[in-house]
Amino acid sequence: MKSAVRRSRFPGPKAKGYVARDAEAISPSYTRPHPFVMDHGQGSFAWDVDGNRYIDFNAGIAVTATGHCHPEVVKAIQEQAAKFIHMSTDFYYGVQIELAEKLVSLVPGEHPKRVFFCNSGTEAVEAAIKLARYYTGRPQMIAFLGGFHGRTMGSLALTASKAVQKRGFAPLMPGVTHVPYGYCYRCAYNLEYPACDLACVEFIESLFQKSLPPEEVAAIFMEPIQGEGGYIVPPPEFHVRLRELADRYDILLVDDEVQTGMGRTGKWFAIEHWGVVPDIVTIAKGVASGMPLGAMVARKEVMTWPPGAHGNTFGGNPVCCAAALATIKLIEGGLMENAAKMGQYMLDRARAMEAEHSTIGDVRGKGLMIGIELVEDRENKEPAQALRDDLLQRAFKKGLLLLPCGLNIIRFMPALSIDVQTAEEGLAIFEEALTEAEKAR
Repeated sequence: MKSAVRRSRFPGPKAKGYVARDAEAISPSYTRPHPFVMDHGQGSFAWDVDGNRYIDFNAGIAVTATGHCHPEVVKAIQEQAAKFIHMSTDFYYGVQIELAEKLVSLVPGEHPKRVFFCNSGTEAVEAAIKLARYYTGRPQMIAFLGGFHGRTMGSLALTASKAVQKRGFAPLMPGVTHVPYGYCYRCAYNLEYPACDLACVEFIESLFQKSLPPEEVAAIFMEPIQGEGGYIVPPPEFHVRLRELADRYDILLVDDEVQTGMGRTGKWFAIEHWGVVPDIVTIAKGVASGMPLGAMVARKEVMTWPPGAHGNTFGGNPVCCAAALATIKLIEGGLMENAAKMGQYMLDRARAMEAEHSTIGDVRGKGLMIGIELVEDRENKEPAQALRDDLLQRAFKKGLLLLPCGLNIIRFMPALSIDVQTAEEGLAIFEEALTEAEKAR
């Protein structure tokens, strides 16, 4: 399905028409940096309604893990839809039980586990909030500045990545304390690793001594690599020390793997890079290659709530579960290995660009989760937000779909199936757009 990239009429007449209609009929709360109106996709390529081909470095925000319309996933969806589409969680069905058993086997830790199914990442986090409070009997939560856990009212209280996400919605769920994340490039304490001795974790200990009684804290919510906050990889001992602190005070450690999980970083779950076993894991995005599915997996001894304590209508939908089982089979069959290999390839290429472009302040990531932080000057690290936004538009017009995160960061999160040729074509467009944006400043 590959064809030459058409680099004119961006957006084309059909896309303009849809964008105008969208403005009249759809909520303005969505953020859309490009006037891209999708017609169809295959693998790491997407075509708009005017026939323009794009390389997709987003995978639906790390959702279409196996690429657009992988035939095995499409087949699984079609076959399950032909049997039955919905039955609700008031009844049993095999495909959901099979998926639960598979997730239990994949989530870190040898202890027995249970799964709660839902429809999205934010719902998985909501379930984790409720379970943590129910199991511990404690009201307080700790989350991190820069973290993103969703935008429903409970998960929004944990989220701290952009003020606009909270503006106008107060009061939110009470009982959340935010602390700085292990963001070494912009250390909140103006320290340097490793001499800092992980002040970002020790700060939590100081809170326990001064303002937040640890015996009232139910859980610490964290992303093993921050997503919306900037694709931030913390220092090596960060999660180990966090686990130790949580254990010291009988606090649950909740691992939000919504964006980082399902093979994206070259392991099933990103927390595995640090050998840490969480108490609760939240899963969504890439688990079903684009079908709406979320899950919360917890230690069996933690998930003790009774029937009726929490539930939903559509969670664990049979068609979505079938898509997830097909997705997991493909990830096991080589896509996770490809994510590790291609992630290193793209990371090395981005770091080579860093040596040639003074506006690249930092390159970081694991697997196919790569962040490029743009700065005005490497000495003062002033965020180059205008440059980042200009780069996004220039890349779009050249046929590359990119998404931002943080104030000044570009993220690469292509399908786990991306190959060298496609990655190289996209990276070349990225560097060409960056060069032009730098000259235009």
